Amino acid sequence: MIPVPGRKALPLGYLCAAFLCAALLWTGLPGGGGMWPVLLIALVPLLFLARVEATPRRRFLYGLAAGLCHFILQLYWIVLVLGRYGGLPCFFSYPAMVLLALYMALYVAVFVVVTGAMLRRWQPTTVLWTVPVLWVGLDWLRLVMFSGFPWMDLGYGMWQTPLLLQSADVFGHHFLTFLIVFVNSAIFLLVSKSGRDNGGDRRLLVAGVTVALLAVVIVYGGFRSSSLKKVISQGEKIGVGLVQGNIDQSEKWAPALQQRTMDIYLGRSRQLLQKPLSPDLIIWPETALPFFPSQSELFSAVPRLAREHGVAVVTGSPWFEVVDADKRLFNLYNSAFVLSPSGQYSGRYSKSHLVPFGEYVPLKRFLFFLAPLVEAVGDFTPGKIEKPLVAQKARCGILICYESIFPDIARKWVDNGANLLVNLTNDAWYGRSSAPYQSMAMSVLRAVESRRSLVRAANTGISGFVDPLGRVKASSAIFVDWAESRDVVLLDHKSFYSRYGYFFGPACFVLAVVMFCCLLYAGKK
Repeated sequence: MIPVPGRKALPLGYLCAAFLCAALLWTGLPGGGGMWPVLLIALVPLLFLARVEATPRRRFLYGLAAGLCHFILQLYWIVLVLGRYGGLPCFFSYPAMVLLALYMALYVAVFVVVTGAMLRRWQPTTVLWTVPVLWVGLDWLRLVMFSGFPWMDLGYGMWQTPLLLQSADVFGHHFLTFLIVFVNSAIFLLVSKSGRDNGGDRRLLVAGVTVALLAVVIVYGGFRSSSLKKVISQGEKIGVGLVQGNIDQSEKWAPALQQRTMDIYLGRSRQLLQKPLSPDLIIWPETALPFFPSQSELFSAVPRLAREHGVAVVTGSPWFEVVDADKRLFNLYNSAFVLSPSGQYSGRYSKSHLVPFGEYVPLKRFLFFLAPLVEAVGDFTPGKIEKPLVAQKARCGILICYESIFPDIARKWVDNGANLLVNLTNDAWYGRSSAPYQSMAMSVLRAVESRRSLVRAANTGISGFVDPLGRVKASSAIFVDWAESRDVVLLDHKSFYSRYGYFFGPACFVLAVVMFCCLLYAGKK
């Protein structure tokens, strides 16, 4: 057991530890400092808070403070989305951001309370692995609760560390989170007083297990990198062109500017098609067409582009289907569709995971007073993940907007036969904030988990090409006009994660529930 400090310590000191944890997490994660090694110590202050001699309620509040500060730093851009671009007043946008951060912080608070109980009742060598299991289990719960919002799990901080990143094809980004929390737990146990005669033996065991785990991950990363580089060099490839139109969000839907938008996308695409590496497939971002294709004469230029150059085109656009013409009822979709080289429509996918309060109002019957929140963008209907969109040799699994942060969506596309992941997004909503960088980092993990190339077309950035090893081969800055083409490898084999490894997150949650029940039982003795 680990002895705990006395009650005389000032609560202000505990709050400083909570804020220190949040500051370290911000420093380590993408969009903040991006210094990923900091993540390996960022949770140590939080673990000391879990160890304090205080009531569970007090530890819950310390954890809540740390989580609230952390998620406000991660999610401040929501004020821009709701205020600057959503047109909502500050007395609504700021409280909405704080409420979301508060909800996310609840998971951190629960972690601190349960971890505190484990530190008091279980041996350090047991705590070493139960703490990361608990953290990942809570992350998975946040992934599925209330439609899910798994923004910036800790594992995404490793998106630019190739050797450690490769293990995501076994158990997904949740395993990277597990690894980070495991190292934090080990450091905490190594610097904590044991109060036992065999404290040195315990530290040696903790250090040895941690080094062994890191060694296994590094060796596996080197092996997978080497083997996949050969596969990538020999694999079938397709030329892909990405166009980033950089259309200001305040101008995007103005009818008078629709022709200008089309001229930008058509002009940039023709420039790519005149280069020596002429792409077989042109990809435009989410809602690149700011109109319904069936209702606008401007659309005719898109199939003409495809026919003239013998190129397939994938683009995002709004879409509607009539439900009842007499009653003027229709379903509105946020869609992506593909045009064949002959200019023929050959498939469509509509976004299946909609943004709550951005693209639809959950429980609208009971929350009718919030309906005006989506009036500017429409009340969308979710689509379904079925067959990939076929564009030349590519079978495209489409991820629209923040669908790229949900690993199960990419996995389902791979299960259905996708050999290329295509992320269409409009990150103009985020402004010049940390969100575009965070969104790009999360997209990279989808490529590694599924061992698929991922191409990302964003209205204002970040657009880019990611290979199956998670290497960003080319990317844009934000808020610039950009167009680029690359040869992209098309792979068909399924990773262990795609077959079985995606159960790692829910398995950690089940184990966390079992651990919690054991703690409750032990507490009643």
